[in-house]
Amino acid sequence: MLKISDKNDWHRGQYKQHSNAVQATFPDGSIQIIFKTTEPGFATDEEMKNLVNWIRKKDDINPIIKTAAYVYEFLSIHPFQDGNVRLSRLLTTLLLLQKDYEWVEYISFEHEIEKRKKKYYQALRNCQAKRPNEDITEWVEFFLDSLKNLIKKLNKKLGISESDLSSKQKNVYVYICNNPESKISQIREGTEVPRATLKRVIKVLLDKDMIEKMAREQELIIG
Repeated sequence: MLKISDKNDWHRGQYKQHSNAVQATFPDGSIQIIFKTTEPGFATDEEMKNLVNWIRKKDDINPIIKTAAYVYEFLSIHPFQDGNVRLSRLLTTLLLLQKDYEWVEYISFEHEIEKRKKKYYQALRNCQAKRPNEDITEWVEFFLDSLKNLIKKLNKKLGISESDLSSKQKNVYVYICNNPESKISQIREGTEVPRATLKRVIKVLLDKDMIEKMAREQELIIG
């Protein structure tokens, strides 16, 4: 994930070398530690080895519950110096695909978490504050509710036929499907749809829940 980033040369491909407590930055500039992660070195190596062995072990635990628990523990260990949250979302998709929940590749778990970031961190913080031997029910319920929302959105998408779209709407929709997380300027260039028309088309697709939007660093991202 970090192979093209020169600034990450010193730590990529290996577990963290320095402590990386999860912090929250508030509007006034103050910083608060949300929770302390596993210490680097032997502690991280050992906990990750145990976690990997546990996820590979065959048992009767519901695979979705087991995935939720795995992701929680991964985030609590925070094994890498950077990129742990992004990697945890990729691992979620991978683990669900391995358990034959193939629908997950057709809708963005990343976007769902991004939209519910406040509740996401709240659930994590409430559980991790009581480590070790904490009750992670709140986190599991949040995880299940997020998947439930994704399934609802996917079912809604499946109920909408592309034949219901105009030629311009379909053109924009196909472009976004092939180029997820596109900027407005990129969509306009790729589809040659005038800006005013493009805004109307995007609104239609958003209203139909066929696409989602995210704001990153003051720039609108469509995907």
